[in-house]
Amino acid sequence: MNEYELVVLGSGPAGQRAAIAAAKMGRRVAVVERNADVGGGCLYQGTIPSKTLREAVAYLSGIRQRSVYGAAHRVKEQITIDDLTFRTQRVIENEAHIVRDQLIRNRVDIIAGTASFVEPHELLVTTADGQRRLRTQRTVIAVGTVPGRPADIEFDDRRVIDSDGLLRLQEIPRSMTFVGAGVVGLEYATIFQVLGVQVVLVDARRRPLDFVDDEIQDALYYHMRDEGITLRFGERVSAVRTTENGRVLVELESGKSFTTESLMFSAGREGASPTLNLGAIGVETDRRGRIKVDEHFQTACPGVYAAGDIIGFPSLASTSMEQGRLAALHAFGVDAPALPPNLPYGMYTFPEIAMIGPTERDLTERSVPYEVGVAPFRELSRVQISGGRSGILKLLFDRHTLKLLAVHILGQSATELVHIGQTLIDQQGMVEYLRDAVFNYPTLAEAYKVAALNGLNRL
Repeated sequence: MNEYELVVLGSGPAGQRAAIAAAKMGRRVAVVERNADVGGGCLYQGTIPSKTLREAVAYLSGIRQRSVYGAAHRVKEQITIDDLTFRTQRVIENEAHIVRDQLIRNRVDIIAGTASFVEPHELLVTTADGQRRLRTQRTVIAVGTVPGRPADIEFDDRRVIDSDGLLRLQEIPRSMTFVGAGVVGLEYATIFQVLGVQVVLVDARRRPLDFVDDEIQDALYYHMRDEGITLRFGERVSAVRTTENGRVLVELESGKSFTTESLMFSAGREGASPTLNLGAIGVETDRRGRIKVDEHFQTACPGVYAAGDIIGFPSLASTSMEQGRLAALHAFGVDAPALPPNLPYGMYTFPEIAMIGPTERDLTERSVPYEVGVAPFRELSRVQISGGRSGILKLLFDRHTLKLLAVHILGQSATELVHIGQTLIDQQGMVEYLRDAVFNYPTLAEAYKVAALNGLNRL
């Protein structure tokens, strides 16, 4: 029986960082990975392939240059699924090699198989050759999530699919319906619209992105409608079935019905915890298979930790990485600062959304006196030069202290720009800094200065 000081279940962002953090402390570490290679769902079904797909679509469709060269501009007129998967597979292969190399360089044992608990310090791993047992002083569970599949929807993985199945499409459909307007549904809906697919987006909520600033939400929904996406918010799907002519019939509770070539269900994910035998260690999950942890990411079982998507919101690769690292540090008694209260959030829709800090709605409910500074992207020279069209950067700051409270962005490179605001917020900085700072010209970062001037002028 192999003995380790730490066994990590899963090699995604949380698992990888937990394993390497422990290995850096000279601990004997193993990673158990159920997939064919390391990297987890983030690398094979989630973040990396979806963002690579988006980048391929943006380039081949010429969407970023159409405001300059016209609506008919294309880099490639007939884009095929092979064009998209070629780039995606290259990136996945390279990233897998990088992750494996990092684990090997840090002397982390990689075990291919599926693990389950026998008791808190013993794991049974089922591999291609049979079974083996591992003794471990500590464990970090980082197995991630899988797409939720309602029992009343018949998935055939060709026309009715989940978000994982989307990456295995054989061809680009002419029409596509997305059920669920969360982050995944919105990202894929805008990506396929850029490809010229007729898109319908259905969600039972009237404002699906309730954690996003109202103005940013409104701007995104306006842009989507303007590009031809049909938004059916406040509508529930009552039935989905395939027809004899190969299409998918979608029926709504309101009585509406329509057909589509393909349908993707993206209303939630579930923790990949059923095979872990958590009952053997006294750890329970919620109805979605997620594990509850304390502020140190420790479960109800001492010495057993969980990090990443398996513990729920915010389910971001960026936060999962830090959760895994902090879990490993605490497991070995190393003091480390907690996660900062404000974390950046990014959505890779067309156009991008990024935010950090409270929304206007949050500040109003908390009776915080704030002011808003706005920079419309159409006024930035860099946006005109690079072929951008729409966008906005909003600063929220305290009216009395001028301390920067939040940044909300819609538009080109929003997920990059937000980190400037993040730095200032974490350092308790004032909006005056952005007014007085000199930014390279022309740049997108100049939006911070424009927004700061706009906000301070309102005072």
